[in-house]
Amino acid sequence: MKSAEIRQKFLQFFADRGHEIVPSSSLVPGNDPTLLFTNAGMVQFKDAFLGDEVRSVNRATSSQRCVRAGGKHNDLENVGYTARHHTFFEMLGNFSFGDYFKREAIKYAWEFLTVELGLPAEKLWVTVYQDDDEAAALWLDEMKIDPTRFSRLGEKDNFWAMGDTGPCGPCSEIFFDHGEDVPGGPPGSPDEDGDRYIEIWNLVFMQYERKADGTLTPLPKPSVDTGAGLERVAAVLQNVHSNYEIDLFQSLLADIGVITGVEDLTNNSLRVIADHIRSCSFLIVDGVLPSNEGRGYVLRRIIRRAVRHGYQLGVKEVFFYKIVAGLVKVMGEAYPELKAKQSSVEKALRDEEQQFARTLENGMAILEKAIANLNGDTLAGETVFKLYDTYGFPVDLTADVARESGITLDMEGFEAAMQVQRAQARAAGNFSAVDKLELDGVEVTDFRG
Repeated sequence: MKSAEIRQKFLQFFADRGHEIVPSSSLVPGNDPTLLFTNAGMVQFKDAFLGDEVRSVNRATSSQRCVRAGGKHNDLENVGYTARHHTFFEMLGNFSFGDYFKREAIKYAWEFLTVELGLPAEKLWVTVYQDDDEAAALWLDEMKIDPTRFSRLGEKDNFWAMGDTGPCGPCSEIFFDHGEDVPGGPPGSPDEDGDRYIEIWNLVFMQYERKADGTLTPLPKPSVDTGAGLERVAAVLQNVHSNYEIDLFQSLLADIGVITGVEDLTNNSLRVIADHIRSCSFLIVDGVLPSNEGRGYVLRRIIRRAVRHGYQLGVKEVFFYKIVAGLVKVMGEAYPELKAKQSSVEKALRDEEQQFARTLENGMAILEKAIANLNGDTLAGETVFKLYDTYGFPVDLTADVARESGITLDMEGFEAAMQVQRAQARAAGNFSAVDKLELDGVEVTDFRG
């Protein structure tokens, strides 16, 4: 089943059950200045969950574009090293604002997975919060799931909070079991970080308000917030173990392969570039442009990381912007705003890459030489600082290259060099200003310009 069909099936399933289909909101949150990017489906509904917004329909469903590349939720450093981490992903969700609660949320999720998508129940594993007897009874007694494929886990895994205070509650997660031939154990086991059991849906039951002193007070209208990663669900239905093997990515990787001259579509750098073109393009669509602060700085980091991987593949000319057309081909129908702004996205990416090209070439030459001549497995902080200060080569890119070579950075040495530079800058600024210029004896002339 193609990703586009899964997306449409999900939205239609919940629309048939009284949910309003709500378009994806911007990646720049309009209602939460504390959040760098929209990183979950519930962000645009935050005011409804808090009771500050009254909606005409108290059930909603969406496919929300999300970015996790900065702030508390940051997957940037893991992209290219795992099968499932992305800077950009789509989150399918259904939401209840004081309408239905645990029974319906659990029933809907199980019905969609096992009936609508046809996943075998014996391949699914369910977890609940350790103290949530209500959810446990619903799963075991009403849904009749196999008790040997069920776990109660602690607050770290199965209790969700919007922040240190505010709405919160237990959650129930559904995992897919990829089979015994894949390493890893079930949720809650010592081997849970393996690839065998993959979380595909999280049902959050917002039923409490946490006060500043930590006490939990029941909410007058408990709500439901769920999230299922489209890419993960697609990987399950397309019988692959990596998100990069699903149809959305395979088409994009093929286009990037043509542009870069790389035939191996499993190449790690190709995968990084494929992930990054998605986040960069949609951030620009939503009004973010490369800069040296805030959201623009994160965008700049992602672009430069992608360009560096192109350089690693031997691509020396500007190339990143050329991939936008391939992205429009696979995602333009679901997100028409991407197609409408294609030319402006391409221009922003091309301008940034051209600006970075000289820095990249000079920095990589120095870094590669330093690594080749290295004794040991740690790159000196002075070298990292020189790359950053003299050549403008970003520290995170230095760390990326070092990681690929099995080398660590002497960050203490780098910070020490930075402190010296700051001290010198302060000292240079602490001169005594001249109160006035003595002009006695200087001939005064008329200006006749």
